Amino acid sequence: MSVLHDDAWRDAFDFTSHFREDFYACLTRRGDTLFELTDAMLCENGPVTSPVDLTLVAEHRRGHGALYDALNCGRIDQAGLRRALAVLPQPKAADHRLVLAVDVSNWLRSDAPTSPDRLFCHVYGRNGRSSDQFVPGWPYSFVAALETGRTSWCQILDAVRLGPDDDVAEITAAQVRRVVTDLVEGGQWEEGDPDILIVFDAGYDAPRMAWLLAGLPVEVLGRMRSDRVMRRPAPSLKEYAQSYRRGGRPPKHGAEFRFAKPETWGEPDAATVQVTDRYGTAEALAFDRLHPKLTTRSAWIDHTAELPVIEGTVIRLKVDRLPGGADPLPLWLWSSATGLTCHDVDLRWQAFLRRFDLEHTFRFAKQTLGWTRPKLRTPEAADRWTWIVIAAHTQLRLTRAAAADLRRPWEKPSEPSRLTPARVRRGFRNLRPHLHNPARAPKPTTPGPGRPLGSKNQRPAPATTSARPPHAQQPSPNAIAAKPTKVKFQA
Repeated sequence: MSVLHDDAWRDAFDFTSHFREDFYACLTRRGDTLFELTDAMLCENGPVTSPVDLTLVAEHRRGHGALYDALNCGRIDQAGLRRALAVLPQPKAADHRLVLAVDVSNWLRSDAPTSPDRLFCHVYGRNGRSSDQFVPGWPYSFVAALETGRTSWCQILDAVRLGPDDDVAEITAAQVRRVVTDLVEGGQWEEGDPDILIVFDAGYDAPRMAWLLAGLPVEVLGRMRSDRVMRRPAPSLKEYAQSYRRGGRPPKHGAEFRFAKPETWGEPDAATVQVTDRYGTAEALAFDRLHPKLTTRSAWIDHTAELPVIEGTVIRLKVDRLPGGADPLPLWLWSSATGLTCHDVDLRWQAFLRRFDLEHTFRFAKQTLGWTRPKLRTPEAADRWTWIVIAAHTQLRLTRAAAADLRRPWEKPSEPSRLTPARVRRGFRNLRPHLHNPARAPKPTTPGPGRPLGSKNQRPAPATTSARPPHAQQPSPNAIAAKPTKVKFQA
């Protein structure tokens, strides 16, 4: 065994053992059961189909009653767990900066009419249909740190369940602000380091997110619709005096920049061309110092001060082909940074394409770790199960340098550094004896008699209202009660 591989092996066990200690310290009620439930999730042979099946795994030394009691009545210190995740070694991008991706994934609960706080979640292609649908469920907003290169790994740092009366933009901004603060306090970012890049999809208004995150060492990069209209900087006083000799108030915005009309673009401030293996020739055009023209409507209806001018850089990306043979369309991005060079432009659109690595994590969490499998009644129990899944996925990421490739006969060999989360989980049972296990042994007990035969249930499920759609903006309580709106979340 080489020295480098030996150091990676030792670091993997050290970081994982320390994280297991911090995770156990955050389990303030029913901690032993919740901790062993996480180990059983990692040591189960095959995908997790039901939480009660995990009680049959050898790593879970307690009964099925303790599992239900822990999920329904347990307690997890979410703030402490967020800090424990923030101090771990974080993946970095190609330019050694932190890149955080924000997206929403839905826990669909159409068969739970008694479960509160359900919303209408936007889904596509469900049950073989090719049209959009709105299904009741619990939407969760995730923040994850991305790696460089093509990979299915990322580090989930936070998860927040969106409520019926939440403003999605404000809740997401508070979530990102909390994560960035934890990363700075954990020593992941220091003065002089490049700004943390926050990547959003088209479901978020990137200029507004940049305004809500002002004061943080971050740069916002978001996808924009192809029908958007931006404005150029306002002309200087000298240019205004030469153009408008009649006088009047100087304009606040410059000429229009319409994405759908190339004649309004003018010459780009930066242009790059790269040849890639996956997308063919990628051509990027950057237009500096563009901003949207804000109005006192929708998200800015309660803004009493003068509306801000949020300048940034618009990037247009055009590729030759897409995976799967789909027709490639131009991709429009908006960055809150200005004065980008050609090298900076390439790093921005490449970082945005890495955002789709988070989709692999969602699929692995749902299909393998069984994130949306339990039929839990309360959203608080769903929150506990969600954090257990995050803790399990984190341990897989920390131990992947020490995992062996236990491949099936029909699978191709893979390098240790290229193992997928599913292959690392396949050998976690062999790694667990070398990790610290703070959970205490169960105490012998005798099960209770239960409810007498023939007696009625004295605690029926409480009646709740039907699922309500989330509100894209929150102008006022009266406006919300009068006219709710629907928000399309990315699946």
